[in-house]
This record gives sequence, C-alpha cells and structure tokens, in this order.
Amino acid sequence: MPTLRSVTHLPAPRRPSARHVAAPPATRGVLLVLSVAAASFSLLQSLYSPALSTLQRELHAGSTSITWVLTAYLLSAAVFTPVLGRVGDAVGRRPVFVAVMTALGVGCLLAALAPNVEFLLFARVVQGVGGAALPLAFGILRETLPPHRLAPAIGTVSALVAAGSGLGVVVAGPVMSTFGTHVLLGLPALPVLVAAAAALRVLPRAATREPARVNPLAAGLLAVALVGLLVPVSQAAVWGWSSPATIVPLAVAVLAAVAWVRVENRSAAPLVDMSTLRVPAVWTTHLAALLFGAAMFGVFIYLPQLAQVPTAAGYGFGLDATGAGLLMLPLPVAMFAAGVVGGRLEARFPAAAQLLAGAVVCAVAAVALALDHTSTWVVALEGGAFGIGVGLAYAAMTNIVVRAVPAHQTGAASGVNANTRTIGGALGAVLTTSIVTAHVQASGVPVESGFTTAFAVLSVLALGVAVVTVVGRRLTPVV
Repeated sequence: MPTLRSVTHLPAPRRPSARHVAAPPATRGVLLVLSVAAASFSLLQSLYSPALSTLQRELHAGSTSITWVLTAYLLSAAVFTPVLGRVGDAVGRRPVFVAVMTALGVGCLLAALAPNVEFLLFARVVQGVGGAALPLAFGILRETLPPHRLAPAIGTVSALVAAGSGLGVVVAGPVMSTFGTHVLLGLPALPVLVAAAAALRVLPRAATREPARVNPLAAGLLAVALVGLLVPVSQAAVWGWSSPATIVPLAVAVLAAVAWVRVENRSAAPLVDMSTLRVPAVWTTHLAALLFGAAMFGVFIYLPQLAQVPTAAGYGFGLDATGAGLLMLPLPVAMFAAGVVGGRLEARFPAAAQLLAGAVVCAVAAVALALDHTSTWVVALEGGAFGIGVGLAYAAMTNIVVRAVPAHQTGAASGVNANTRTIGGALGAVLTTSIVTAHVQASGVPVESGFTTAFAVLSVLALGVAVVTVVGRRLTPVV
C-alpha cells in the first residue's frame, strides 16, 4: 500500500546533522530576496479588491470597466507565469527574475500615477509579468539549496505567498483611509525594486544551460486558451453564461487547449513537458490546486463582505473596510505561521499528509463559517483556522510538484500549478458570487442564506482537495 510520503515522488531527506543547522549567509540572502519578492507579488492579488469602489469614483470609471482592473492582472499573470518560468529554466533564472521583478515594480509606480482607468489597466498588465517570479523563485531555491534545506525554504516562500494574498485585504483599508489610493497602489514598488536590485548581488549566476528555445506557437496557443477561459469566466456575471460573448471565447479556449497539447507533444523544446503532467503526483496536485484556489479565494472575497453587511440586515457587523480588514488579520497570520512550520516539519510530516490535513482543516473552518457567523470573535477564530489549512496546503502543493519533476522543468511545472490555482480562484469567485447574490433583500443586501450556502459549497471544494490527494497517493508507486 503506498504511503503519504510516496506521493512526493522522492524519499524524504535525512535529518541534517547539527553542523548543518545554520544556513550560510549567502543562502540566507537568497531566501530573503525571494521571500520579499513573493510577498510583494502576492500582496497585489488582493490589494485592489477593497479599493475598487474608490478607484471607480476617483477615476470616473464605469462599473464594467473597473472590474477589468482585476481581470487584466489575472490574464497577464496567467500568460506570463508559465512562459517566463520556462524561459528561466532554459536561459538562467537570475536575469529573468530580475527582469520580471523590475517590471512588477514599474507597474506599481505606473498604477500610482494612473490618471484614468485605461492607464491603470495598462499598469496592471505590466504588473502581471511579475507572476513569473514565483516559479522562478522555486527554481532558484532548488538549484541553490541542499536537499535538506529545500522543503523548509519552499515552505517559507509559499507561506509568504499565501499570507500576502490575504494581507492585501487587511492593509488596504487603513492605508487608503490614511494616505490615499495612489499611495496604496504604489506602496509595493519600494520592496519590489529593492528586491530586484538585491537579486543582482545575491542570486547565483546560472550554470551552463540548454539552448534557449521556447516554441512561440505553443506559447501563443496557451495564451489564447487562458485568455479565452478567464475573460468569459470573470465577466460571466455581466455578460451572462448563455451570451455569445461568453460561449464563443470558451469554445475557442477549448480548441486552443487541444491544439496546444498536440503541439507540445510534438515539440523538441516544449513549454511544458507533457510527460510530467502524466505523473500522478503532478496531475493530482494540479487538480487539487484548482479546487483549492476556488475555496481559498471564495473565502478571501466574501468573508470581508460578510463583515461589512449592515447590522440592519439582521446579520453582519456593519464594519467599514478598515474594520473588515482587521477582522481578517488572523487569517494571513495563521497562513504564514502554518506554512513556515509545515516546511520545517516536512521530513516527519510529508507534503502529501500536510496537503490532506490542510484541506480537511479548511473544510471544517468553512463549515463553521456557514453555521456560526454571529460574532466578530467567532468569525476571527474561524478565519484563523481557515488560514492554518491554507498555509499547510499551499506550501505542500509546491513541494510535491517541485520534487516530482526534473530540475530543468521546475519553473514550468510550478508555473502551471500556480496558474491552475489562479483559474480555480476565478471560478470560485464566480461561483460564490452567483450564490451570494442570487437572492437579495429589499435594501439590495444579499440574504443571509446566500453566505451560508456559499461557505458550505466552499467546504465541499476543500473536501474535494482531500479526496484528490488520497487518489494521488494511491496512484503513485512506492520508490
């Protein structure tokens, strides 16, 4: 019978001896730079959501055009993450990492200076290039660190990515109310550009690489498939699922995805090695990332909205954006702590076991949110519990994928996993929106049962992650 340890595709590393406990200064510098980069990028995933209504007013934008502020970033990151991850695998990750971090920093500065929504959309597209920083970071860790340090380092970086995704909701309100929207949008530029400059100094230069070949046809087809999927999914609430504007792009996405797989199978230098997608530990983890992304972002979006529902509705707490952000604070704090601890315990508590445990904890926390959201301290505890599950699962998924693929495919494989989680997040946002807004009170506020049902559905998605993890364990041969 396969064990949970076997799903990582490699045996657990031996515990390091005492003389290996302290990381050398160069290694600590690499980890610090990558951690700052990961936290800064992930912060942008949630920083804009609380500011949309203010941005709409200040930029004199329509309700439809302002939603593209989120969509443009999502599309850009989805396209650039696997492509530039693969470029880094081929030509060297250090120069590509510096380039994408510079683009991310410039995008933040452009957003802070945006005079209108069109300029802001352009800035968000530039920021999306930074999505490739995550797979590049994991590749750099793998080529820099000895095996016994890899899992803890991935756990730390993944914990910062997960925590940053929730921290944006927490800090947006206080920063915006104190310093203004433009300061909020430009805030990540400083740590991002400092990390880019530091990367030139501390990141190791690449060893000899394979010839830099990236199939442009494969990259183009992947871009068409991702855009064709994410645009209609993110705009379905406006266009309607039966609208040709939704159906036609989805059909194009399916055709492009089929063509992309055929091209990749025949390519001498594939963007994504299709053989790695057939490894049970990899494809089951990608499927888990899809379900996990839906559950995670559903809670990220609607837990603060629940907190801001006026008490006159018979539920909710009537908090402003700042109060809702503070109520969310236990969630990112718990995510970070769980991710860091999980990475350090990987030798005794393997990645697959952590993913399974994290999924179950998320499911229980989501059920608790559905059953009891009557007081702020209860919701804060439930959010913290959900954060523990997210922190464990987030780091575990990356560790499983990184260990299950060859070193030269680390960037591409972890990029696909990040993209799958992003697609899941888009689907989860659409799903929870349709549930919460299906029935509203006379005041226009959703009825309480909408939130209850949404959190229950998100719990089912988290349980789906647990089921997929068990399937992956059973399909993975013992090695």
